[in-house]
Amino acid sequence: MSASSFKGRFLRGLDRLLDAGPHLATPHAQVADELSPFLQVLRRLRGLGTRGGSAVAARERFCADMASFRVGFDIGSTQDLSIPTENGTLAARLYRPKSPESRAPLTVFFHGGGFIMGDLDTHDDACRLLCEGSGMPLLAVAYRLAPQAPFPAAVDDALASAHWACKQLDAWGATGLALGGDSAGANLAAVTAACLAQEGLHVAAQLLIYPGTDLTQTRPSHTRYGAGYFLDRTERATFYGAYLRDVQAHAADARVSPLLASVPPGMAPALVATAGYDMLKDEGQAYVDHLRRAGIPVQHLHFSRLGHAFINLASVHRESRAAVSQVAHTWRALAVRSSGNRP
Repeated sequence: MSASSFKGRFLRGLDRLLDAGPHLATPHAQVADELSPFLQVLRRLRGLGTRGGSAVAARERFCADMASFRVGFDIGSTQDLSIPTENGTLAARLYRPKSPESRAPLTVFFHGGGFIMGDLDTHDDACRLLCEGSGMPLLAVAYRLAPQAPFPAAVDDALASAHWACKQLDAWGATGLALGGDSAGANLAAVTAACLAQEGLHVAAQLLIYPGTDLTQTRPSHTRYGAGYFLDRTERATFYGAYLRDVQAHAADARVSPLLASVPPGMAPALVATAGYDMLKDEGQAYVDHLRRAGIPVQHLHFSRLGHAFINLASVHRESRAAVSQVAHTWRALAVRSSGNRP
């Protein structure tokens, strides 16, 4: 048995053990908003940390961890594709569900990873679950990563891939375009949704899973959960340092901090998912409030017992997998309904 497969099996076994006896993780009774027993142990093991080293080293560790967790959940089909852009070709993967919704938009999905890591494979299981659970086709896009391709390369790639996907909708039997992502990818989805609205293009809905929305100020969740959890302040500073190079010069740019931008007319309705033990929790809530003040319909799912990157743990942690399933089903209802409202 390889070391990578052993790690995945070990964590799945740990999840089952702790589910049967949560007292092994904590000496007192669980409460509704307490970090799940599995994540308490994982936090102590710090086995998922990207702490220390270069951006490239963090990327390699993340890819290795995700490879060890990968299950390959059963769905209808997958197809690897290439997206031509002015800046080169982007790898992409089209996911189709076994039982597709009769009238469903295509979700163009941007992976998380702090703009410096992540690819089609690190998020393959999460994309499979989102596709099958929503009954909607999903196109995952591997945008260019920093530091090799700093800001605004990822934004340019996200916008170019969305424009390209619009041209494929009829061929793929999709009724419209939707956007989604987690963490850094959710930031890209929010920025792309605003850009397309400004262009007058209809986006059915946007799925923002623990999005980073404002780099200009410190919020309470940054302090409370910004050390010792699944994303910390030091890591985030490393990510943005590689992505922006000059953080002070770009932090207030609407393409970096969409919370600071006015909401354009025609902005897509949103589903925002946040986690209780995530330093980005308050940014997600602030963006929910920002959109609602502008009159944009927003649904907010909050998973009080989970932390940042829970969709990447869905292969080894059943509570995280249940959260992804809830996100997928809620996303299905919102996106299909909003796609039917296309002007």
